[in-house]
Amino acid sequence: MSKYDRVYQQSLAQPENFWAQAAQDILWRRQWDQVLDSSNAPYYRWFRGGELNICENALDRHVNEGRGEQLALIYDSPVTATKATYTYRALRDEVARVAGVLKSLGVTKGDRVIIYMPMVPEAVMSMLACARLGAVHSVVFGGFAAAELAARIDDAKPRVILSASGALEHGKAIAYKPLLDHAIEMATSKPSACVILQRPFLTAAMVSGRDHDWAEAVAVAPMVDCVSVSALDPCYILYTSGTTGHPKGIVRDTGGHAVALKWSMRAVYDVGPGDVFWAASDVGWVVGHSYIVYGPLLQGCTTVLYEGKPVGTPDAGAYWRVISEYKVRALFTAPTAFRAIRRDDHEALLMQKYDLTSLRTLFLAGERSDPATLEWAERHLKVPVIDHWWQTETGWAIVANCIGLGALPVKHGSPTKAVPGWDVQVLDEGGHSVERGQIGSLVCRLPLPPGTLPTLWNDDARFFDSYLKDFPGYYKTADAGLIDSDGYVYVMARTDDVINVAGHRLSTGVMEEALSALPDVAESAVIGCRDAIKGEVPLGFLVLKAHCKRSETEIAHDAVAIVRDRVGPVAAFKTAIVVKRLPKTRSGKSFEVQLRRSPMAKHLNASDNR
Repeated sequence: MSKYDRVYQQSLAQPENFWAQAAQDILWRRQWDQVLDSSNAPYYRWFRGGELNICENALDRHVNEGRGEQLALIYDSPVTATKATYTYRALRDEVARVAGVLKSLGVTKGDRVIIYMPMVPEAVMSMLACARLGAVHSVVFGGFAAAELAARIDDAKPRVILSASGALEHGKAIAYKPLLDHAIEMATSKPSACVILQRPFLTAAMVSGRDHDWAEAVAVAPMVDCVSVSALDPCYILYTSGTTGHPKGIVRDTGGHAVALKWSMRAVYDVGPGDVFWAASDVGWVVGHSYIVYGPLLQGCTTVLYEGKPVGTPDAGAYWRVISEYKVRALFTAPTAFRAIRRDDHEALLMQKYDLTSLRTLFLAGERSDPATLEWAERHLKVPVIDHWWQTETGWAIVANCIGLGALPVKHGSPTKAVPGWDVQVLDEGGHSVERGQIGSLVCRLPLPPGTLPTLWNDDARFFDSYLKDFPGYYKTADAGLIDSDGYVYVMARTDDVINVAGHRLSTGVMEEALSALPDVAESAVIGCRDAIKGEVPLGFLVLKAHCKRSETEIAHDAVAIVRDRVGPVAAFKTAIVVKRLPKTRSGKSFEVQLRRSPMAKHLNASDNR
């Protein structure tokens, strides 16, 4: 029996013992009374009665244990030509002063603070300063639309908002402050104060009596100590889009969050104190929360905060430069980032300019990792490329190749097996288990492990309806997939991305895999369109690699042929359209789900596009 199998079986057979043991790696101010509280099932809670401070575990603990001079944070911003480093001692002191600013503005334990900032060190400091005080932070992407920000202000009701004057996007200054001012005007709930970081390239106008200059406030603020909070107290709220148009506030509790993330750093990512870990994401995403800020710092790693893009800042060698310069051991990014690099530098010529010997593993998540991209990365990087699957709601990996527990054989197209603590099943629409190899709804048996969402902010009923109602006793991931005979999980698509072609339930993800295998295709997306005969038929979108010399007609012909060959005639794939780009989120993920859910996709008559 492998180490992974042994640990996995233990995690399901004795979950309370398993997670109590993992929790020994966290510095507790008060030991818990109960590891798992099932008294209000299905609203399970972990480590009831325990008290801790997650900022203390992320910063002060390392300083007190003699590692204060180790690098904690590396800031690299090719868009502003700025670099900075912070030791654990320096970062602790800066965070303590920011906490002093918040305390002087009346923020206390349980208050909410919205953080509306770009990828700057002050964003990390803001999150940790809130945790230091026991306040609940809610990070909203800097530059997010005023109406969306207003909705989050009204839901979270923050006492204070921390923001910046703006950011640079493609060399152009994007002003945040007018968006913030407009959002506050629109919101019913008004913050008592805003603290604004003035960036050198853009100065924001300040509102007298409400706005405070970041640098001036921090310069005179006292350093504040960590306060003790309950393991059940929320550490943060992270909003995700809801089907009703009202954002869902994902709650992350403090105790389970700390335990799960610290455990995952060794078990999943195989990194320890002093290793350089880089999650090339944004602090506004859950990846940024878990693996730019909390996870690496809890583990005593050096974390990289990168304000740039995989291509264009300045070129497709940007990632290799960062890895080489800072001796990155593990990189975590979205597959789309590598598709962009592969598109612009297909032969990886820029990679040859840099020393990448420090890199041990590449982790991909956030969307399906197509085999063509995985194979390209493996071939050129010559390190394990690990696809893994998780969600904003879960906070850490559901399925992964747990490198710290002994790497398992890779199957392209699968993020490997369920992570210890996760009981992943595949059910049909009636809630019955399906046979191995059959597509159904991917669900996770309750209780979920620590670190996952215990509920939604002020909305237990919506939490139940969204995640627990459809499959009693399980968490609904809203992803479709299968588990093969070896126990490998395949995440095929969102459940509303399984299209019904003449009675056959087919995954759009499988078709995208086939399309991405074409030598001229950099990215692809497939949606379902209405068809009078078959109900739905697939429509493909193709983004071609740079300097492609073949005609669009030839490539579209090959696209139809490869789907027919790999998926079969049953897919009825007859149309592929070449486009310049697919819409992307701020972190580089493709908006394929939005394409598929759009009214255009559901009502477009596919016969009009042949």
